Amino acid sequence: MPDETSDAQETYTIGKYRDKIVNGPIIRTLLWLGAPPLLNQLIVVAYHVADTYWLSLYGEVTVAVPRQTWPVIMLFQALINALTAASLSIVSQYIGAKNYRDASLSASRFFTLAFFSGITLSATLLTTRRFIFTQMISTPPEIFEDVMKYSGIIAFDIFFNYIALTYTTLLQSLGDTKRPAIINCIAVGVNTVLDPLLVLGLDPFPRLGVIGASLTDVIGKIISTTALIYIAKKEYPDLKVTFTRDMSIKWIGLVLQIGLPILMLGLMNGFAFLLQLKIVNILGIVAATAYAIGFTIMDIADAALWGLSGATAIMVGQNLGAENIERAREVAYKSALLIAALTALGACAIYPLRENLADVFADDPHIVAETDLFLQTLVPTLPFFGLFIVAASTGRGSGHTVFPTAIGMLRLWGIRVGLGYFLALILGMGSFGAWLAISLSNIIGGVLSILWIKYGGWTEAVVGKNRRM
Repeated sequence: MPDETSDAQETYTIGKYRDKIVNGPIIRTLLWLGAPPLLNQLIVVAYHVADTYWLSLYGEVTVAVPRQTWPVIMLFQALINALTAASLSIVSQYIGAKNYRDASLSASRFFTLAFFSGITLSATLLTTRRFIFTQMISTPPEIFEDVMKYSGIIAFDIFFNYIALTYTTLLQSLGDTKRPAIINCIAVGVNTVLDPLLVLGLDPFPRLGVIGASLTDVIGKIISTTALIYIAKKEYPDLKVTFTRDMSIKWIGLVLQIGLPILMLGLMNGFAFLLQLKIVNILGIVAATAYAIGFTIMDIADAALWGLSGATAIMVGQNLGAENIERAREVAYKSALLIAALTALGACAIYPLRENLADVFADDPHIVAETDLFLQTLVPTLPFFGLFIVAASTGRGSGHTVFPTAIGMLRLWGIRVGLGYFLALILGMGSFGAWLAISLSNIIGGVLSILWIKYGGWTEAVVGKNRRM
């Protein structure tokens, strides 16, 4: 059994944010942890909006290309999402329990798994993408070749993202959300500068279109990965992250307990979004383009959601590790209400401007009208989607991921895909049927999520204070 007192003295840099997270005012601490990722998310959203705009200048339907690859990338990222969920639960709870030696050992194990998994999956996408976009998604012929070019370069982005997400999660588990956010902001800033130069071919750069858009993503990810590794070594020398063969059966069992539901949800989500996109693609290039533009615009409204939800997982994990059970539940509930309220404000700001925003990215009146219909149907449901994401973050922090996974599968497979197919194609409601199904999935998922956050049995820590694995 480790001596936690001497351990804390030897490796104090790892736990320097612990007391604030387990004892500080909840809302203030949520905002303190969440503000850097929120700022980062706002910058990322601005970049994606700009990227969509530059692609729309290159070719009106070209804006649909990144959205065609998004569910495929989501499918290939399912494993790292599962690994980082387990990493955040285990490492943050070890930090809360002041068991810093096992926190470092777990960090090395997660890094090793992420590195080799990223290489394998990057190569897999390179070799299977033609089958995916022809047989599985039925990408419209107007954009098929551009999708192949874009996905060929984005395959390399997957490997670097596996490493970057691992280091980001490890730093966040310690309570350091500021440095990963700053690094990502710098990387996105480089992307933003390069994007119009490479997409549109402004002198002296060549006109690369979607190839330029994907290249900037990879360049940004290389910058993030390099800087995150440097920061972890420089600022937290006691967090020793190396390749390791030390993979205990007990530890693997815990990772599977936490991560397997997330992996299953990620894989099922990926396939569900593939089928959802296939339904949209069957409806034609106008619907596919409106789908891409509509989600780009909605990203503006729900930026607070993605920025702040990670803070929930960190606080839940460390408070459960410190055996602050009631505080952990209060963190999750207050976080849900805060994020739902902020997302509602974003939705209220976007809704009256929806047609004007659509007009920025498209000149075709049919595409503008379809995007307007998409936003009318979906924007009011964004606060409910926020509740679901907070439930997922609560599951990640606590290590209890089964129920959020079940909600996620219901909303995607049962409602978005099943009901969407029935409404859009069987009943002949067309695109409105598809958009309506997505809206209903947000509402139902949100209601179930807030009930689980408030009353669910997720408050038992998955690692003990002196438990070694």
